[in-house]
Amino acid sequence: MSDIIKQKIWEIIASRTSASEAEWLQQKGVTTPSVATPGVSTPEPSAPIELMTAFVAAPRFLSKKIINTSDAEKAALNLEIPGFSVEGWSLVRLSRVWLLTQLDPSVKEEYIKNIETLFDTAEMNELVALYSALPLLSYPDQWLFRATDAVRSNMGFVFDAIALHNPYPEKYFSELAWNQLVLKTIFNDKPVHLIEGLANRSNEKLAVTLSDFAHERWAAGRSVPAQVWRLTGKYLTPTLLADMQHLFDSEKEEDRQAAALACGEASLPAANYLLAKYTDLEKSVKSGALTWADLEH
Repeated sequence: MSDIIKQKIWEIIASRTSASEAEWLQQKGVTTPSVATPGVSTPEPSAPIELMTAFVAAPRFLSKKIINTSDAEKAALNLEIPGFSVEGWSLVRLSRVWLLTQLDPSVKEEYIKNIETLFDTAEMNELVALYSALPLLSYPDQWLFRATDAVRSNMGFVFDAIALHNPYPEKYFSELAWNQLVLKTIFNDKPVHLIEGLANRSNEKLAVTLSDFAHERWAAGRSVPAQVWRLTGKYLTPTLLADMQHLFDSEKEEDRQAAALACGEASLPAANYLLAKYTDLEKSVKSGALTWADLEH
């Protein structure tokens, strides 16, 4: 992790905290003169136990305000870690993540032990901060078990912290773990388009599994979110093509649009032929007037 990303996070925090809040954070963490708040003295580096205690105590000293980042701030974070965003986080969550970045990683065993201790003793909001920090932590492979375990969590906010707007899974999850994350996101009716790397990590096994999932839903008289089908276009088979026909026959406009978009991405000649039967949709897809973004909710 670069010092630049730590600095960018601190700049976001410092511009949204009172003098007393910034001073408390600086007393507990480690800042450099380049990111220090004017009028606030910079302390000596904190011991791990002080940082860990501050991580837990943060809600007692910081407001519960929500962070809304500017376009420039979003771009600066994304430049350092593609896909990383703090938009919509609470000040406490962001400050906890910043405190974690102040832990010294030079002694691997101690660093891992300290992070593991926080995981083992964390309540829900602390877990949210820990999983949010995964893209910033040193020794990223070390946290893979924790990350995949979060996918199985029944705590919605914890699941969201690893699944949505988090670049860690795209980079480190196996295909099996990735597919489980996507499937649970869909099963829980969460916005699948908020998964970072969704297009990059699409795969044939996931497409087939999504078809099976859809058949189960349809058999039970339930619908399938139109966004699901964005993961199938590149992998259309005769079976999946039958699913597309089912969508084209749907009374829901979103279903028909999803089928058109999926067929438009397919290399299967039969998919192109099927799409050609729906002239208006074919025209919208080929002209770019209709995209998956139109189905994002």
